[in-house]
Amino acid sequence: MSIPVLTIDGPSGAGKGTVSRAVAKKLGWHYLDSGSIYRSLAIAALDEQADLDDEALMAEVASNMQLAFDCGDELIVRLEGVDITHRLPTETTGATASKIAAYPAVRAVLLQKQKDFCQTPGLVADGRDMGTVVFQTAKMKVFLTASAEERAERRFKQLKEKGIDANIEQITKEIQERDRRDSERATSPLKAADDALYIDSSNLTIDEVIAKVLKLAEK
Repeated sequence: MSIPVLTIDGPSGAGKGTVSRAVAKKLGWHYLDSGSIYRSLAIAALDEQADLDDEALMAEVASNMQLAFDCGDELIVRLEGVDITHRLPTETTGATASKIAAYPAVRAVLLQKQKDFCQTPGLVADGRDMGTVVFQTAKMKVFLTASAEERAERRFKQLKEKGIDANIEQITKEIQERDRRDSERATSPLKAADDALYIDSSNLTIDEVIAKVLKLAEK
């Protein structure tokens, strides 16, 4: 019997993480935050002051990266044993991750690491290409999105709550640029799988989105 996989893809700031963790907890399944894998690689590369334009070097950093997920109510990510969770949401980390995620060599290295998360009783996989590339045969797929303006507003509020100075116009511009780059890249572009349930969360509460996803899982 194959292990059930529920994929939740979509652009940054659509609420994938919050929804995915809640659904995984409700179902009692494992959880994969693929975005954290790429963001952790970005932090590793930045800390090593590695050349971000060197695809082979980025793949090497990815191969050597020691990463661990601690999934309680809040996701804790450890790189080389050090908690880097607070560094994951920064714009610098996000922009760097988006850049190096476009490299085929990097994606090839990290692909197997992601597949290894598929264990009984099931997996909720959150990312950009979970349903289109990593778990193509998954029976349950969701594409969760929201307008760039709504996502920028959410990110702005998150950063302000953490005491991080932020500019709403700059955040909106960066989100739009990242969307363009992610959707136009040659390898694993951001798009909804043909068999995915499309959910626009712009005017929905997190609880309403979670209910929609759980209904799909129950089917």
